[in-house]
Amino acid sequence: MNNAKLAAKSHIEHQTIVNISDKVAFGGTELVIIGGPCTVESAEQMETVAQKLSAAPVQALRGGVYKPRTSPYAFQGMGEDGLEILAQVRSQYNIPVVTEVMSISQIEVVAAHVDMLQVGSRNMQNFDLLKALGQAGKPILLKRGLAATIEEFVMAGEYILSHGNPDVVLCERGIRSFDNYTRNVLDLGAVAALKQITHLPVIVDPSHAVGKRELVAPVTKAAVACGADGLIIECHPEPEKSVSDARQALSLEDMVNLVDSLRLVAASVGRTISEEVGAGFKPAPICCAA
Repeated sequence: MNNAKLAAKSHIEHQTIVNISDKVAFGGTELVIIGGPCTVESAEQMETVAQKLSAAPVQALRGGVYKPRTSPYAFQGMGEDGLEILAQVRSQYNIPVVTEVMSISQIEVVAAHVDMLQVGSRNMQNFDLLKALGQAGKPILLKRGLAATIEEFVMAGEYILSHGNPDVVLCERGIRSFDNYTRNVLDLGAVAALKQITHLPVIVDPSHAVGKRELVAPVTKAAVACGADGLIIECHPEPEKSVSDARQALSLEDMVNLVDSLRLVAASVGRTISEEVGAGFKPAPICCAA
């Protein structure tokens, strides 16, 4: 992987720290846990998510507003209305927010509302988008493509780095195989390899990897044990009613319990999980919808 001039690790202790707020950073000893629904559906939904996850604690929220869907007839997201909801929750709870950007034209408006821009697996080799994200001025969460090799994944990150953005976090989310029992095959070997090859933080998305909520907790623990710097996990106030990816979403209660169960696993590999309940959250005022 000689062409990865910027992404390659130069020595064993070479590790980039990517900050998405003054309290949340990827690449240190503390695991970063991102939680939230696949799709932003309403302000009430996202406020419920923020309130519940503050007890976990979860350090950042996820929620899609521009959704790449296999079917053109499926819900494509709330767009700018969804961004306004994310910005409102972000401000009210003082918590960083992550959402996906699908095209160059979306970068400016998305960057104005959130703390980290996600590149989905389908766009991992959208090279024009990657070049533009190099100048976005916000950290990038880059997901591995559906059938991308480790080298292709690293070189996609190299595109962003080489165009001026040093704040890239890699995300293993499973690759496609012949077996359809799980949604994808979670490649934890890639996580271990990436930690040796590159200095960039590496996190895992167990939700998209397995596609079944009952499998999320075991593979999440395995991800922590093999060295992941963080996790991005789908959860929803009413999982069965989620407008997308309902089968893989955890309930908010299960999400809180999962985070608590990771503490011993994290400690066994020299990592920590925040002990501060509600870390980074402001008390939310009780109000009625207009």
